[in-house]
Amino acid sequence: MTAFIVLERITMTYGGAGTDTPAVEDASLTIGRGEFVALVGPSGCGKSSLLKIVSGLMPPDSGIARVDGETVSRPLTMVGMAFQNATLLPWRTTLENVLLPLEVSRSHRGSFRRKRAEHVAAARALLKTVGLEGYEDHAPYELSGGMQQRASLCRSLIHAPDLLLLDEPFAALDAFTREELWDVLQELWQARKFTVILVTHDLREAVYLADRVYVVSKRPGRIVYERPVALPRPRTLESTFDQDFIDLVHALRDHIGEVRAA
Repeated sequence: MTAFIVLERITMTYGGAGTDTPAVEDASLTIGRGEFVALVGPSGCGKSSLLKIVSGLMPPDSGIARVDGETVSRPLTMVGMAFQNATLLPWRTTLENVLLPLEVSRSHRGSFRRKRAEHVAAARALLKTVGLEGYEDHAPYELSGGMQQRASLCRSLIHAPDLLLLDEPFAALDAFTREELWDVLQELWQARKFTVILVTHDLREAVYLADRVYVVSKRPGRIVYERPVALPRPRTLESTFDQDFIDLVHALRDHIGEVRAA
C-alpha cells in the first residue's frame, strides 16, 4: 500500500520546545492511502495533538510530517474534520451547515456561487446516504444528537477530502446511536476510500472500524504498539460477538493497561 501519511520522530510541546512536558515525543507512524487507522490510549496522551500535526494546524518542534509526499508546513485543504461536538451553526439549516466548507474554504469559495446547484445536489445526496433526507431545512436544535453528528460527518466530506480526521466523533452519543453511526461511517468509507485517522477511547469502535490500531503511550505520547485488524468487511454488529473480535479488543485493552501502569 502506498504511504500517504508519514510521521518521523515527531515531538511537539504546546508553547514551544523547552517549556513543559511535550504532548508528543519521538512519535513515528506510517499510514497507507485509503487506509482506516485508529489511535487509542490514555486521556491526555497526545492523540488529538497528532491530528493537529497531520492537518497542519500545529507545527512539530522537531521531526517531519509528510502527507501525500509533501512536508506539512501549513493547514491542508485536503482534510475533512469532525469532533466530539457537532458544532453546527444554530442559525443555519442542516443543508446550509453541510455546505459551509465550500463557502469559506479558499480553494472552493471562488466557484461556489457558479456551481451552487451542483454542490447542493451533492450535499443532498450525502444527507440521504446518512439517513437525513427530509431534514435539509431543519435547524440544528430540531435534530437529535445522533442526527447532528450525521450532519457533521456530511459537512466534513462535502468537499471530497482525501483525508478525514475524526476526534472522538461519537463519544457523546448513547450506545445504540454510536453503533448506528459506526455503520454509517463504514459505508461512507467503503464507498469513497478516503484515508481516515480516528481518535477514540472505545476499543470496540476502533476494532470495528479500523484496518490498523495504534496504541499511544501516556504523555508524552509515543506509538508503542501497532495491531492490524484482519477482520472481513463489511463488519456487522453481530460480528462484535465473534471470538476473533473479542480477542482483538482484549489484546488492545491489555496493552493500554501496560501503558497506564508504566
